[in-house]
Amino acid sequence: MVKSTLNTVNKMLSHEDFGRLLLRLAVGGLMLFHGVHKLIDGVDGIAGMLAAQGLPTFIAYGVLIGEVVAPVLIVLGIFTRPAALVLAFTMVVAWLMVGVGKTGALDQTGAWAIENLVYFFIGGLAVALLGAGRYSLAPGWK
Repeated sequence: MVKSTLNTVNKMLSHEDFGRLLLRLAVGGLMLFHGVHKLIDGVDGIAGMLAAQGLPTFIAYGVLIGEVVAPVLIVLGIFTRPAALVLAFTMVVAWLMVGVGKTGALDQTGAWAIENLVYFFIGGLAVALLGAGRYSLAPGWK
Protein backbone atom coordinates (compact mmCIF):
# COMPACT_ATOMS: atom_id res chain seq x y z
CA MET A 1 0.00 0.00 0.00
CA VAL A 2 2.74 2.47 0.93
CA LYS A 3 4.81 1.50 -2.09
CA SER A 4 1.80 1.86 -4.39
CA THR A 5 0.94 5.27 -2.96
CA LEU A 6 4.56 6.40 -3.25
CA ASN A 7 4.71 5.23 -6.86
CA THR A 8 1.50 7.11 -7.65
CA VAL A 9 2.79 10.32 -6.05
CA ASN A 10 6.15 9.97 -7.81
CA LYS A 11 4.42 9.50 -11.16
CA MET A 12 2.18 12.53 -10.58
CA LEU A 13 5.15 14.75 -9.70
CA SER A 14 7.50 13.50 -12.41
CA HIS A 15 7.71 16.63 -14.56
CA GLU A 16 11.44 17.36 -14.86
CA ASP A 17 11.08 19.98 -17.58
CA PHE A 18 8.52 21.93 -15.57
CA GLY A 19 10.82 21.69 -12.54
CA ARG A 20 13.66 23.12 -14.64
CA LEU A 21 11.41 25.97 -15.73
CA LEU A 22 10.49 26.77 -12.13
CA LEU A 23 14.15 26.70 -11.10
CA ARG A 24 15.08 28.99 -13.99
CA LEU A 25 12.29 31.42 -13.09
CA ALA A 26 13.31 31.47 -9.43
CA VAL A 27 17.06 31.84 -9.92
CA GLY A 28 17.01 34.09 -12.97
CA GLY A 29 13.90 36.04 -12.02
CA LEU A 30 14.99 36.83 -8.48
CA MET A 31 18.52 37.80 -9.57
CA LEU A 32 17.03 40.11 -12.16
CA PHE A 33 15.67 42.30 -9.34
CA HIS A 34 19.26 42.91 -8.21
CA GLY A 35 20.27 43.77 -11.77
CA VAL A 36 17.36 46.13 -12.38
CA HIS A 37 18.29 47.94 -9.17
CA LYS A 38 21.78 48.50 -10.58
CA LEU A 39 20.34 49.62 -13.92
CA ILE A 40 18.24 52.23 -12.12
CA ASP A 41 20.71 53.38 -9.45
CA GLY A 42 23.94 52.70 -11.33
CA VAL A 43 27.04 50.77 -10.40
CA ASP A 44 28.81 53.56 -8.52
CA GLY A 45 28.74 51.67 -5.23
CA ILE A 46 30.44 48.69 -6.82
CA ALA A 47 32.91 50.95 -8.63
CA GLY A 48 33.81 52.47 -5.25
CA MET A 49 34.45 49.05 -3.75
CA LEU A 50 36.64 48.13 -6.70
CA ALA A 51 38.61 51.39 -6.43
CA ALA A 52 39.16 50.72 -2.72
CA GLN A 53 40.71 47.38 -3.71
CA GLY A 54 42.94 49.09 -6.29
CA LEU A 55 41.01 47.59 -9.19
CA PRO A 56 39.79 49.47 -12.29
CA THR A 57 36.30 50.84 -11.78
CA PHE A 58 35.11 49.91 -15.29
CA ILE A 59 34.93 46.31 -14.06
CA ALA A 60 31.79 47.36 -12.16
CA TYR A 61 29.84 47.24 -15.41
CA GLY A 62 30.46 43.49 -15.51
CA VAL A 63 27.84 43.15 -12.80
CA LEU A 64 25.23 44.10 -15.41
CA ILE A 65 26.21 41.02 -17.42
CA GLY A 66 25.94 38.78 -14.35
CA GLU A 67 22.80 40.35 -12.89
CA VAL A 68 20.84 41.44 -15.98
CA VAL A 69 21.96 39.68 -19.16
CA ALA A 70 22.61 36.23 -17.65
CA PRO A 71 19.33 36.15 -15.67
CA VAL A 72 17.29 37.17 -18.72
CA LEU A 73 18.95 34.40 -20.74
CA ILE A 74 18.29 31.91 -17.93
CA VAL A 75 14.61 32.84 -17.67
CA LEU A 76 14.15 32.62 -21.44
CA GLY A 77 16.13 29.39 -21.71
CA ILE A 78 18.64 30.77 -24.21
CA PHE A 79 22.31 29.82 -23.73
CA THR A 80 21.11 28.66 -20.33
CA ARG A 81 24.13 26.70 -19.17
CA PRO A 82 26.76 29.37 -19.95
CA ALA A 83 24.50 32.09 -18.56
CA ALA A 84 24.02 30.12 -15.35
CA LEU A 85 27.79 29.72 -15.00
CA VAL A 86 28.20 33.49 -15.46
CA LEU A 87 25.64 34.06 -12.71
CA ALA A 88 27.45 31.62 -10.40
CA PHE A 89 30.79 33.32 -11.12
CA THR A 90 29.18 36.69 -10.35
CA MET A 91 28.22 35.34 -6.94
CA VAL A 92 31.81 34.23 -6.29
CA VAL A 93 33.00 37.75 -7.10
CA ALA A 94 30.28 39.25 -4.88
CA TRP A 95 31.33 36.96 -2.04
CA LEU A 96 34.98 37.97 -2.48
CA MET A 97 34.04 41.66 -2.45
CA VAL A 98 31.49 41.80 0.35
CA GLY A 99 30.88 38.36 1.83
CA VAL A 100 34.17 36.83 2.94
CA GLY A 101 34.02 38.48 6.35
CA LYS A 102 30.38 37.44 6.77
CA THR A 103 30.83 33.78 5.86
CA GLY A 104 30.61 32.57 9.45
CA ALA A 105 28.07 35.15 10.60
CA LEU A 106 24.34 35.39 11.09
CA ASP A 107 22.27 38.48 10.32
CA GLN A 108 19.85 40.21 12.70
CA THR A 109 17.09 37.65 12.04
CA GLY A 110 19.32 34.62 12.55
CA ALA A 111 19.76 33.82 8.87
CA TRP A 112 23.17 33.04 7.42
CA ALA A 113 24.62 36.40 6.44
CA ILE A 114 25.59 35.19 2.95
CA GLU A 115 22.62 32.95 2.26
CA ASN A 116 21.50 35.00 -0.76
CA LEU A 117 24.94 34.67 -2.33
CA VAL A 118 24.96 30.94 -1.64
CA TYR A 119 21.40 30.50 -2.94
CA PHE A 120 22.21 32.19 -6.25
CA PHE A 121 25.58 30.41 -6.55
CA ILE A 122 24.11 26.94 -5.97
CA GLY A 123 21.01 27.79 -8.02
CA GLY A 124 23.23 28.90 -10.89
CA LEU A 125 25.23 25.69 -10.69
CA ALA A 126 22.03 23.62 -10.60
CA VAL A 127 20.66 25.37 -13.69
CA ALA A 128 24.01 24.88 -15.45
CA LEU A 129 23.96 21.16 -14.65
CA LEU A 130 20.29 20.61 -15.53
CA GLY A 131 19.96 22.85 -18.57
CA ALA A 132 16.87 24.67 -19.75
CA GLY A 133 14.62 21.71 -20.36
CA ARG A 134 11.82 21.59 -22.90
CA TYR A 135 10.14 24.84 -21.85
CA SER A 136 12.56 27.38 -23.25
CA LEU A 137 12.25 30.11 -25.83
CA ALA A 138 14.99 28.63 -28.01
CA PRO A 139 15.20 24.88 -27.38
CA GLY A 140 18.17 24.52 -29.73
CA TRP A 141 20.24 27.11 -27.80
CA LYS A 142 20.24 25.48 -24.40
